[in-house]
Amino acid sequence: MKILVLNSGSSSLRFKLFEAKGWQCLFKGHVDGIGLSTCRLRGDIEKKIKVQDHRQALEIALLSFQEAKILKSTSDIKAIGHRVVHGGEKYQLPLKITPKILRELTKLNDLAPLHNPPNLAGISACFKLTPLIPNIAVFDTGFHTTLPETAFLYGLPYKYYQKHQIRKYGFHGTSHSYVSKEAIKWLKHAKKSWQRIITCHIGNGISVTAIKNGKSLETSMGFTPLEGVMMGTRTGDFDPSIILHLINHLKMDAKEIDHLLNHESGLKGLSGISSDMRPLWGILQNPKHQSHNKVKRAYDVYVYRLAKMIASYTVPLGGIDALIFTAGIGENAWYLRRDVCAQLLHFGLKLDVSKNRRTYEGIEGHIHAKNSAVSVLVIPTDEELQIAKEVKKVRSGADGRD
Repeated sequence: MKILVLNSGSSSLRFKLFEAKGWQCLFKGHVDGIGLSTCRLRGDIEKKIKVQDHRQALEIALLSFQEAKILKSTSDIKAIGHRVVHGGEKYQLPLKITPKILRELTKLNDLAPLHNPPNLAGISACFKLTPLIPNIAVFDTGFHTTLPETAFLYGLPYKYYQKHQIRKYGFHGTSHSYVSKEAIKWLKHAKKSWQRIITCHIGNGISVTAIKNGKSLETSMGFTPLEGVMMGTRTGDFDPSIILHLINHLKMDAKEIDHLLNHESGLKGLSGISSDMRPLWGILQNPKHQSHNKVKRAYDVYVYRLAKMIASYTVPLGGIDALIFTAGIGENAWYLRRDVCAQLLHFGLKLDVSKNRRTYEGIEGHIHAKNSAVSVLVIPTDEELQIAKEVKKVRSGADGRD
């Protein structure tokens, strides 16, 4: 069975084609810069292209399969899996998308305005171009449906949850699910305890999740992806009365505040330079750089808040057996792993300096010292593979959702 997985962004379309038998990735690509003059197809085939919308991006993806002689026709694809960031309370498990369900999902766009609209644009494009192929949505929020009330309820009057579903949902669920399963395999093979795992998805957006016996018990992102630790451009947790101050004293409106909190804060806001960790780390290596002090200040806050969140998640778990780093920064920024773990020494966690500094692109490995009380792993995430596996379950009727 061949399964196509789409991850639609506001100006991009990432895609991977899998053979379900053995889970071989047959082809991967990325239409980068939809609607821009700089648009390119990247991945197994690379070239400059002209694409105005997600429908055209999907056409390019489908043509690239035939150009690479991977498929004879699109009918060889038996299902298309879609990453959908927010499913609300109603949509939690992966399910086949119908036009009616697609209309229902559009009502959730305000909960994830940066992600859900392009996610759904990808589904709409499939309805038009491949109407006979079933579309399966896999929700980022789905993995976190096991959160207990103590974790997902806010300190608001209960009616706001009952009537308006205002609660913590959590995100990056497919990533946390994938790396936790991979960690459990490794820990079992190494004959180590695996019940209490903390996973850290660290990219431009960051989320931390406490997982016990394979289930999410707590996660850092909340009603929207803004809650939690400080991120590339997002504030993370802060006193909500600041919003009232911005309205009453700085005369900012809702649109301005939303842009400030989601796009101008975090590492970018505190450093005044960038949300990208790589140039910031370069500046930190040069104490004489004119921006060194403010970049160091931003980096130190970033590390502290991440370490503090990780430490707090030993409460729902009752301890920690393994700590997982994944996603772009988590997999590649050895210095961040070093500095975060340095603030967790009281858990008996010790890193192997040389192992931590290795490159783990596409390769998982443990980076803890032999005498560490906590296993520390770097596991490259593969959200598309996890989505493909969920799609196969739905198509096989394993859970009666097809």
